[in-house]
Formats: sequence, C-alpha cells, structure tokens
Amino acid sequence: MKTQNQIKRTLSEETNLLYLKDLLDSKTFPNRAELVKEVCRKFNFYDPKGQAQISGCAKALRILDVAGHIKLPATARKTAVKRSPQRLNTPVSLPVDVPSAVNEIQGLELILVQTTDEIQIWNELMIQEHPLGSGTFVGRQLRYLINSSHGYLGGVGFAAPALQLSDRDKWIGWDKEQRQAHLHLLVGMSRFLIRKSVRCSNLASKALSLSINTLVPDFENRYGYKPLLIESFVDEAWSGTCYQAANWIKIGQTKGRGRQDKHNQYALSRKTIYVYPVDHDFRQTIGLSENAGLGALKLTEGLDSKQWAEHEFGGAPLGDTRLSKRLVTIAQAKGESPGRAFSGAVNGDWPATKAYYRMIDQPDGSAVNLTNIIEPHRRRTARRMMDQKTVLCIQDGSELNYTNLDQCRDLGVLKANQTGAKTKGMNLHSTFTVTTSGLPLGILKSQCLSPKEKDRNDKRKPSAIPIEEKKTYVWIEHHRDLVELSKEIPQTQLVDVCDREADFFELFDEQRQNPGVDLLVRASHNRNIKQEPFKLFTAVREKPVQGRVRVPIPKESARPKKSKQKARKARPARLADCAIRILHLELPAPEYSADKKPVELCVVHALEEEPLPETDPVEWFLLTTMNVVSSSDAEQCLRWYTLRWRIEDWHRVLKSGCRIDDLANETAERLRRAIGINLVIAWRIMLMTLLGRETPELPAEVLFSDVELRTLRAYAKKKG
Repeated sequence: MKTQNQIKRTLSEETNLLYLKDLLDSKTFPNRAELVKEVCRKFNFYDPKGQAQISGCAKALRILDVAGHIKLPATARKTAVKRSPQRLNTPVSLPVDVPSAVNEIQGLELILVQTTDEIQIWNELMIQEHPLGSGTFVGRQLRYLINSSHGYLGGVGFAAPALQLSDRDKWIGWDKEQRQAHLHLLVGMSRFLIRKSVRCSNLASKALSLSINTLVPDFENRYGYKPLLIESFVDEAWSGTCYQAANWIKIGQTKGRGRQDKHNQYALSRKTIYVYPVDHDFRQTIGLSENAGLGALKLTEGLDSKQWAEHEFGGAPLGDTRLSKRLVTIAQAKGESPGRAFSGAVNGDWPATKAYYRMIDQPDGSAVNLTNIIEPHRRRTARRMMDQKTVLCIQDGSELNYTNLDQCRDLGVLKANQTGAKTKGMNLHSTFTVTTSGLPLGILKSQCLSPKEKDRNDKRKPSAIPIEEKKTYVWIEHHRDLVELSKEIPQTQLVDVCDREADFFELFDEQRQNPGVDLLVRASHNRNIKQEPFKLFTAVREKPVQGRVRVPIPKESARPKKSKQKARKARPARLADCAIRILHLELPAPEYSADKKPVELCVVHALEEEPLPETDPVEWFLLTTMNVVSSSDAEQCLRWYTLRWRIEDWHRVLKSGCRIDDLANETAERLRRAIGINLVIAWRIMLMTLLGRETPELPAEVLFSDVELRTLRAYAKKKG
C-alpha cells in the first residue's frame, strides 16, 4: 500500500458528489450500512488486506452530510454511550526480585495484547501508573505488555501518528499532499510505561528496542503493510536518555496543541519529538528526493557551481530574508574568485560591492554573526555526517594575524616579543569533520576569539582558576557541541580528534560525564600514574610490541624563527614503519581536582624504530576513550589520527587560497563575518581538490557548470 486512500477528498470531487446524490435519490439502499458498502465498492476503498474501509467511508459521508453537500437517510442507531475501559478490580501485582541490570532479567518479552484478560491488565496499568491514563487510541493500533518471570514491568501502546507536526514534517521534507498520501506509513508510540517500582538500569532503552523489533512484523500481520517511521513525544521534564540509547533521533518540538485542537483552544505542554526510521531510505520509498527534508546527504550532493551557495548559505537566520538572500549572492561571487577582494571578485561592480559592505558592516550585536552565517552549512554538514558510519570531528586552532590593521577595534594580543612588540589578531578554533577516508564533510562549529591579556592584578595560581576562564575551555565547548549533535544522528559514530593542546584532565572528565562522543587526543604530558613505573610514557614504552603499522607522515614546510617560535626544518612526506604498544590505565585527576575520580583511558603508542638518517623518529602517545583491545584497534586509532592534518590543510586553504589574513575591516566582529563566508568556501575548494585526486571517476558535472566545463576543455586542448 504505497498511498493512503483519500476518501473524503475523493468523495468531495464534483463528479463524485453528483454520483452520491443520484445514488441517494434512487433510495436503493435500506440503511446507511448498505450505502457505505456500495460506496466502498464503487470507489475501491479497500485496505491492503482487501477489507472495505467502512469506518473511514462512513465518517467522510457524515462530514459531507453536515456540510450540506448530500443528505443521508436517517439512522435508527441510538447515540453511542461512551463506555469506560475494561479494567481489573484490583491493581496489577508488583513485580518481585527485579534485578538491577537488564541483562539479568529472566524471561523479558513483549506480549501482544489480544485477550480480554490482557486488555484489562494493560488498561489497569496505564490508568493506575501512567500520567495520561489508558486514553482513547485512534487509527491502526497495537498494545503490548512488558512481561518477565518477575511479573509485569510496564506496557507500550501504538496508534495513529499526529496529523500535522511542523518539525516532523520539515524533517521528513514532504508537503501537504505527500503527507496526506503517506501518513499511514507512520506509527505513533502513544504510551510507554516502565513501572515506578522497577529500578533496573537500561530497561527502558531495551524495551524500546524490543518494541520496534516486535511492532514491525505484528503491524504487517494485522494491517497488511510495514510502517516506515515510528514517532514518540517526550515531556520536556524528561531527558529522553532511553530514546537516545535506543538510537531514536531527536528532531524538534511540538507546538503544544492536541490532535483535534484545530483552533488552538487548549494549551498543552510542549514535548520533544523523537523518531525511529524503520526504513532508513523511507524518503525514497515514498517518492521523495534524496535532498528532501533533513535526512542523510551524499557527500557530492548539491556541490555544483550553480547550487552550492544556495545549499550551504540559503536561509541563514540573519534577521532579514533580504540579508539571507544577499549572503547567498555574496558567497556565490566570492567562491568564483576566492583569492581576490570582494570588489575584484565582482569585477568592480559597485552596487554589488556596496551590498557586500552593507551586510558586513551591520551593527555589532546584530543577527549577522559568524555562527548564523555558517548555520545552514552546519545543517548540511550534519546531514552529510548521517550518511557515514563513522565521522572524525577534528578540533584545532589557528592564529589570524591582523597586526597591520591599526584602526581595527576589539582585536586581542596573540603574543609579544622580548622588545614588547605585540602581535594583534584572533584565534580561530573550529570543529572540522572528515570521513574515515579523509574527505571533508564540513564545519560544525567555528569561533574567532580575541585573546584577553592576563590581568596583572589576578594573583590566583593557574590551578585555582576555574576551567571556564581558561583558554583551553574552548575544547570543552566544542566537545559539548558534538555531544548534542550526536543525539540527532545516533546511527553515526563521532570521534573527537585533537592535538596535544587538548591533553588536559577536564576534557576527559567531560567525556566521562557525557559519553556520547569518544576522544582521540595526542598526549603532551608525561603524567604521574599510580602504577609502576609511575610515569605514563615510560609505562607504555615498557609494554611488549603488539603489532606493526606503516603510518603516512605528511610533508612539512621549513619555517624560519619567529619571535618565540622556533625554526623548523623542511620535512618530506614519507611512510613510517612503527611498532604498536597498548596500555590501559586510570588517569588520575590533578592535585587541584583531587576530589574527582580517575578516568579510564587507553594509550596507543607508535614508535618508528628505524627512522631515515637526519630525521626525527615518529613517536606518538594517543589517549583515547575508545575500547582498544587489539593491534587492529590500535592501528585504526593511528590511521584516524593521521587525518588530523586535514584541518591543517583547510587552514592553509583559508590563508593562501582565500587570503583571510588580508581582510581589512574596522572591527573584529566585521572580520568574523567575512571570515565566516570564507570558512565554507575553503571547505568546498578543499573537497573539490580531494575528490579530483581520490575519486577521478567522479563525473565533472557534479562540481562544474556547462560553461566551466567548456572553458576547461578549451584550456586543456590549448595546453595539449
């Protein structure tokens, strides 16, 4: 059953109304029941199991009768009296000896409610223990008892989904016509109860998983087709942790209106919407495009030169739709000439240049800020991440030097040399996402922070300063952002990859408290540990070799000595043969956080035992919260860490390709706006470059317009 019979709409068509009037005038049918059967036969109103849709057809005819379109014969049926639900005379017995862990529960199962006894037990449980009671279910429905050898632990009930739900419908990406045709493919979880007397960890998430696995075949057996998507609502007072653990997706909130509240007369509490796609390709199954809604995106989707700016910047929340449209136009022009000033990118077009500066020069504090500028790109990035099994989320920073902008306000001091000369600018800190093969998916979060000079009157020791006041706090902020995003894409594993600057205890402690995203951090400190030989690096070096791996080491350009920065020799790219060692340990808290428990971590050690002459050997100590038990696990961590250099490559594109160090604006906030546009442009340049190298079979039409392709072919022919 691909589409839902639109009974009322079908009968409301002019020709069909005339047919109904003629049918009623003929007085062929002695009662309404026979009339409804004939209408079902005439218009083929049958469900997937071949049964006439008597109830839906009768309701549609009554609506047309009330509206005056037709005149139904009088019914001899008396007005139905609302009956109380069947229930027990006593409360349902409490379960006994329920273990504290779900894997220890004996005989855990879901029982499909069918018999009178089961109906009474289910109703009694809901009436006595669920805040909404047993309720009146509508549409196709199934009820289950959560049973065990210890007794009844709760219950679950499914019925028709919400008729309209703004955030859900936006997430699916269907319009009104498509929703009406396919709404029957959704099922709503109307009741979910774990009894208050039951204290068993992970029981709720286990019951949710069982209910999905049980519902799908039972629903198909009863109604003749499989549902595609399950929805549920969670009161704002609850965290929804069990839904997240069972891989449900949080997609938005309700508006606080009931199913029949068409005129917004009854205020209800707003609830969080969770969905579970039974079919991950459900959009395509119901005929929607791959780009519909807020589902997964292929990496190459929407990157061509005509559409990319609209996709990555369109609808940015800048406080005015005109500004949002202007942003798309600006990004489109700048993307075609990323290394030029905007006036050069538009070939001196004065109106276009003026429009650019009107947007960039919006008052400080307006909605035109870096976060809002890249918000559409963030949403697209999250959708590209949905299409991946694992995504590496690389955090790193880079200094933006604007010392030459003497008149620019609100810049910070990056550093000062021995003579007191100060370098002014901002610190760019970003979360840059890549696939496990190294292809860039996009930017999730980016901040341009003006460093604050240390208050000379602040006599506190570094250990006494709250983490929120330290510059390292930005790593925690970005990690928290990843944890929140992980709740929206639970099917994708996120790994937060960081360099040595992120090696501080508070970050690992943050991950322990919110364990949705794993950490992979290169160690910087040879910490004291509680096990012999009491030093972290020494302890892991003494472990036996558990494998060997060949690690690609990227090239590194020579760097002259600058201020406090040491000179660096050039390093060619090479493959380093490394020995692997693994150490599991409890990382102790520093002395100033002695009240905190140690954090369980794994250390992966890679050492190049025979380096090339005059080459420093590779030696990495990687700290991770992932479960590393074998040499293949360790090798995977090492290969993932080598992709951390992708963010360095992106920084290089930003500075050499987009030339963000050459921007000139009057305030730091205006600089941030211009930088925000270039962040996304640099991502696209980098992706196009890597796609050309790593997937040469990719059709050129994916990235270039017809005009660009003709130009490139002519250029290649000329060079050939």
